Amino acid sequence: MKQRTLGNSLSVSAIGLGCMGMSEFYGSHDDVASIATIHRALDLGCNFLDTADMYGPFRNEELVGRAIRGRRDEVVLATKFGNMRGDDGAFLGISGKPSYVREACDASLRRLGVDYIDLYYQHRVDRTTPIEDTVGAMADLVRAGKVRHLGLSEAAPQTIRRAHAVHPITALQTEYSLWSRDPEDEILPVVRELGIGFVAYSPIGRGFLSGRFKTIDDLEPTDYRRLSPRFQGDNFERNLDLVRRIEELARVKGVTPAQLAIAWILSRGNDIVPIPGSRSIGHLEENIAAAEIELTADDLARIDEVAPKGVAAGERYPSASMAAVNA
Repeated sequence: MKQRTLGNSLSVSAIGLGCMGMSEFYGSHDDVASIATIHRALDLGCNFLDTADMYGPFRNEELVGRAIRGRRDEVVLATKFGNMRGDDGAFLGISGKPSYVREACDASLRRLGVDYIDLYYQHRVDRTTPIEDTVGAMADLVRAGKVRHLGLSEAAPQTIRRAHAVHPITALQTEYSLWSRDPEDEILPVVRELGIGFVAYSPIGRGFLSGRFKTIDDLEPTDYRRLSPRFQGDNFERNLDLVRRIEELARVKGVTPAQLAIAWILSRGNDIVPIPGSRSIGHLEENIAAAEIELTADDLARIDEVAPKGVAAGERYPSASMAAVNA
């Protein structure tokens, strides 16, 4: 597996593995299959694992912890704090208070069964706590040896600048894909100016760009994507037209639509690392193979024609969740 560098010093596999769906949000899950998928990822050199305390809630960190037991030195481990949830799954708000930062980190270390976290993100920005206070507490974790590198997720350009002035930010994680190109306007220029790496989550559009979903009934009844604006009503049909065009480009290239979507993200710069989610070894191997795909200038031009900025129908989250992004 090829390597890329986030920030100035964190070397990770060019494609990471998003673990969220192994525990929640995307319907049923199978811990045995998920652990086997993580093991296969490590065997293939995909060493960048992404989780968060809220996934499960809490169970995903425990799952990842079990999977990497005995293989910690092979893993670049990323997790997140900030989205508070109760044991019953209830969402309790967002916190960046210094005391909560410390408590959340200690809890994640216990669940993961590790002594340190390679990359610790603030999952969502707490608009009621100055970012300087939050990042100051995160920096204390670095000094204590509990965390190696700091990250932010879905932060606005000015927030990124203020955070980076307190302690170097190694990576910003934000949604980025052929149907979510918003970061190109302001976010990518700012992180590149500051020398911050970019981690692209949902690079396959929450699976939509893979072409696997032809009707809403292809999603399990408990799948949260049923609540996503891009998966609903007329938006679904309009976005399905986009997927058909991507499928045709992929067919001509001799790759799958998911591979084309990941290869496009990789082509956007060596400072960008996509973290597609996979719950099976088959999908994992398909995604990882995208690292070997070379897109020509003609390929990229055709992709731009099919998927320009703003092409997706619908917001990427329901309105309540959209209020927490670009904060």
